[in-house]
Amino acid sequence: MKNSNHLILAGVLALSCTAPVLAQTAAERLDALGARITHLEDMNQIERLQRTYGYFVDKSQWTPLADLFTDDATLEIGGKGIFLGKPRVLEYMQTAFGPDGAKEGVLANHMQFQSIPDIAADGTHGWIRSRAYVMSGGGWGLPLYENEYRKENGVWKISRLTGPFTMYSSWDGWGKNALNNTWPDKFEPAPDLPPSTVYLTYPAYYIIPYHYPNPVTGKALVPDTGQVGVYAAPPGTQLQQYSLTVGRMADGTQPIASPPRE
Repeated sequence: MKNSNHLILAGVLALSCTAPVLAQTAAERLDALGARITHLEDMNQIERLQRTYGYFVDKSQWTPLADLFTDDATLEIGGKGIFLGKPRVLEYMQTAFGPDGAKEGVLANHMQFQSIPDIAADGTHGWIRSRAYVMSGGGWGLPLYENEYRKENGVWKISRLTGPFTMYSSWDGWGKNALNNTWPDKFEPAPDLPPSTVYLTYPAYYIIPYHYPNPVTGKALVPDTGQVGVYAAPPGTQLQQYSLTVGRMADGTQPIASPPRE
């Protein structure tokens, strides 16, 4: 396979022989092309890894899902809090959502879209920002992932999964019935750490910080600052309106899955 790749690269170089001669040697150009191919393959692999996670969620395949994570991974879904390590990832899934295996009458389709992958210069760390649309027996959900990945012995794994929900709704639809976030004590098991950020779901908003700068200007994408908190009552009530004023100030530069700033 390695020889085949070199033949392909050599052919590409031969086709470009009419271009101005560069200072690089043929070997250097081959190495550069090889690095570009590896970079593209790595981006493809972390996208496939994240999509595989979604398909395992669909049918409660918790044990193979946990195998997608590094031993020291962190997981934070919704406002539930942070779970530390692969064993806790498996415990969270099996305790909160039942044992492994598809179940009659249970629907949990986890559809994923709009992936933006990036790979670090060292080729061993990666990130993805992507959106999921969850269709379940409990209603609809819209998480937005900002995840991190690590390459171990040539294999990409999830090292940090962070999926704040931006919307929950019953089957009546988000236009009629927007639901509260998943606070840490909503169901078992208890998290190892509190949520990295306390925020509101729709009809309020929380813009999840970006792992990448503006691709055209190179400037950091800092979301507009707003008051965020948790719903203390159904949307539209006086108590819920009050909760809008008592949340944590989010400035868009809070590192995801790290202790909140004072």
